[in-house]
Amino acid sequence: MMGIFGISYSQKVPAVLKKGFSKEALQQKLENEDGKTVTIKQILDQHKGKVLVIDFWAGWCRDCLNALPKAKELEENNKNIDFVFLSLDRSKEGFEKSLERFDMKHKENYWFSTGWKNDFNNYVDLNWIPRYMVIDQKSSIAKYYAISPDDPEIQQTINKLLK
Repeated sequence: MMGIFGISYSQKVPAVLKKGFSKEALQQKLENEDGKTVTIKQILDQHKGKVLVIDFWAGWCRDCLNALPKAKELEENNKNIDFVFLSLDRSKEGFEKSLERFDMKHKENYWFSTGWKNDFNNYVDLNWIPRYMVIDQKSSIAKYYAISPDDPEIQQTINKLLK
């Protein structure tokens, strides 16, 4: 598959672009920076009424690190919406080091202590990181699949939801 600017990517756009989450996906547990367990549903509930961008990333992922400046730009251009960062670092120590090293401590961060393969990631067809999803004010999926923070559809989706 050819990506933007003719760059070839190995990931595949999912055949079905989902609009909501399964019960199992919503019950998926993550850990916050303090090691407290939280579910995807609890995270979404905290942001109900707001547009939310979910950013899947990891400190070991070169593509994620290359995307960080553009991700920061997306945040700066959209101060009226919420951002949540879901880490696929392989260990709690790795998660903590990545937050420190890449200046992420002041953001809302969670870590998949269960690893990559879990009910939420399987449900959302997570086959590549970075990955970005836009969630609307009612916790439905407005933009299911984007692999770059400067994918114009992310901003278009945000703009549409804020009208």
